[in-house]
Amino acid sequence: MSTSEQEKAVLRAIGANDKDAIESIYKEHYGLIQHLVVYNNGTEDDARDIFQEAMMVLYEKAKSPDFELTCQIKTYLYSVSRRLWLKKLQLARRMETQIENFDHVVPVEEDLDEHEKLTNQYLIMRTAMGKIGEPCKSLIEAFYVHQKNMSEIAGFFGYTNADNAKNQKYKCLVRLKKLFFAQYKNG
Repeated sequence: MSTSEQEKAVLRAIGANDKDAIESIYKEHYGLIQHLVVYNNGTEDDARDIFQEAMMVLYEKAKSPDFELTCQIKTYLYSVSRRLWLKKLQLARRMETQIENFDHVVPVEEDLDEHEKLTNQYLIMRTAMGKIGEPCKSLIEAFYVHQKNMSEIAGFFGYTNADNAKNQKYKCLVRLKKLFFAQYKNG
């Protein structure tokens, strides 16, 4: 069964009010919509509301015999959720700029692909950071996350001066880069 055939089968199941199909959509795609809403000035409650509304739209469309899905369910839900959220933001006057031409700036598919790519890279980096070991992990976090300068890092980690700390940070970054790209190429 091809992916599009699987998507059509899931859509038919949703239209038939199949609880397993509906639950699987929630499990597979809620995180994406939650990230969209929370990343764009929303709360987790907002995300749940938007996802629920998008699921209702999908359910109503799935029940219609004339509806033909021309993209993946995930893309459809993302697009509907994005429109609902942007409309809610516009009505709440949270946004300063006009969003009427937003679709002309970033097509949904590109936005979704970019989000998935960044999420994947983040997960790979998090795994690489977990494998790098100490003191590299703490040193990199001190510099990039906590924004400590090299003199502070040298004092904290017991290096004789800022240049030695800088050299150690460089060696740690080289190790991190190797770990990251080894996973990135295999993923």
